[in-house]
Amino acid sequence: MIKILAVLAGLAFVVAPALADNAEHLQLNKEQIQVTVQTDDGPVEITRVMTPCALNKGWLQPLIPVEGIKPVTEIEVLEALSSSETMVIDMRTVEWRTTATIPGSIHIPYTEVADRLDELGCKKAGGKWNCKNAKPFIGFCNGPVCPQSPMAMKAAVREGFPAEKIGYYRGGMLAWQALGFTTLEGMF
Repeated sequence: MIKILAVLAGLAFVVAPALADNAEHLQLNKEQIQVTVQTDDGPVEITRVMTPCALNKGWLQPLIPVEGIKPVTEIEVLEALSSSETMVIDMRTVEWRTTATIPGSIHIPYTEVADRLDELGCKKAGGKWNCKNAKPFIGFCNGPVCPQSPMAMKAAVREGFPAEKIGYYRGGMLAWQALGFTTLEGMF
């Protein structure tokens, strides 16, 4: 039995790199699909492939998508969910939100944020948004490689929403689910 396990382990060691070589390589960031690093054993290429927990094929997002936006952790998300002072916004598409979302979050798809700033406390006058009395919010999407919430935040700031009133939960649903937090399904 031990010999069989040893053979299987050896096969897994040989087959796994071959499978990774045939896998679809995803972007690391907007410009790269690989980074080569030097190790004591020679150069190693760091790549990224789709896995069951990766959620999407995006690329790594910066921790601060716009100057002034604050990166937040699960602690700040939980505090915001327990408070009426800060909104937590799921900025993903309807399809993603109905699969699973953070309880207590509201839904404003990333493509609609710039047009729905009134829901965040802004007032529109003369075709421009006045966000002086806007409520702070924390936005999230599918995780560190999802560009949806960073795009929405950039659009909100461009339209006049104060960057310092925005929190970015970069971990998003990927981190939320990986940490075992409660989710809701079927939410619109």
